[in-house]
Amino acid sequence: MKEDLRLLTTVLSREQRGATEAQSVLERGAMRLAVIIPCYKVENQIARVIGLIPDWVACIIAVNDASPDRTGEVLAKLALQEPRLHVLTHTQNQGVGGAVVTGFRKALELSVDFVVKIDGDGQMDPAQMPDLLVPLLDGSADYAKGNRFRSVTDIQQMPLTRRLGNVALTFLNKFASGYWHVFDPQNGYVAIPKEWLQRLSLEYLDKRFFFENSLLVGLNIAGARVADVPMRAVYGDEKSNIRIPRILGGFPIRLFRAAIHRILIKYLVYDVSPIAVYLLAGGVFLLFGLVFGGYHWLASIQSGRAASTGTVMLATLPIILGFEMWLHALHLDIVQSPRPDRPTRPVRVEDVPSYFQPDSGSPGDRLG
Repeated sequence: MKEDLRLLTTVLSREQRGATEAQSVLERGAMRLAVIIPCYKVENQIARVIGLIPDWVACIIAVNDASPDRTGEVLAKLALQEPRLHVLTHTQNQGVGGAVVTGFRKALELSVDFVVKIDGDGQMDPAQMPDLLVPLLDGSADYAKGNRFRSVTDIQQMPLTRRLGNVALTFLNKFASGYWHVFDPQNGYVAIPKEWLQRLSLEYLDKRFFFENSLLVGLNIAGARVADVPMRAVYGDEKSNIRIPRILGGFPIRLFRAAIHRILIKYLVYDVSPIAVYLLAGGVFLLFGLVFGGYHWLASIQSGRAASTGTVMLATLPIILGFEMWLHALHLDIVQSPRPDRPTRPVRVEDVPSYFQPDSGSPGDRLG
């Protein structure tokens, strides 16, 4: 018995020492951070964006997505001055999602510990990067994204088309992604640790403007906790490449398909959940009620005789029951949505830079 206690004490002591050493390494700044910047028609903004990246960021990965303007030329000149800058170039335009995935792969190749993605148009303030990293460093979340709808002032400054587009898509995105506490789904100011980036199937992420939504769907299937971080947006003279009518026309269909994919994979393939039972059974009842009721409704019109009370009830009850089952499945999906936990360690925003170490390199050797 005494030997068992001594063995247990030794194991616990080693674990405590390991935790202490891990914490001390964390405090010494042993981690490396990469910033990914997809670049398309940002020749007038990209130099300022890169110039504002904090010096505690180890790597800056700029992906020129076959931009038709002078973006590539500007990036090449910047690479000669900024030793942290890696410039990757697409020969064909792949969309913002394709550019970010290229940056993700490069970040994994460079063995960084965390990745932050910002846009090259200057609408995301690099000074807010610590706010985005706090939920990841304190252990409360596995993925963090910006939310521009926490401030009335910021909402008023947002262009009307962007405001309407985001509000229209938010509920559909909640249903598709399963993150019912997340707002502003199109916000591309995000941060993710290497471990969760490695769990994602990058090849299946959308290559265009549906990228952020498909990323949230993949994270939900994997069970990642997502934190919504209040962020202010900066709107200047840049021109958005987003076409609101085209997106609003195609996004609802894509979000519905993404929701079906998430439900099938998460609640049927990975685990047989009551949610799947409610959805399938509710669908059967709804289909029966609609088909049966529709058939007898048409028959009553053709014959000129009203359907009996029993026939009406036999059509109505399955519809009500199926709808109730779907509502219950929706409730369970909301309850089971992965949410941020309590922080496991205290991390202040002003202390975030001390957790990371900068990188060293020689200018001009990072073009690809």
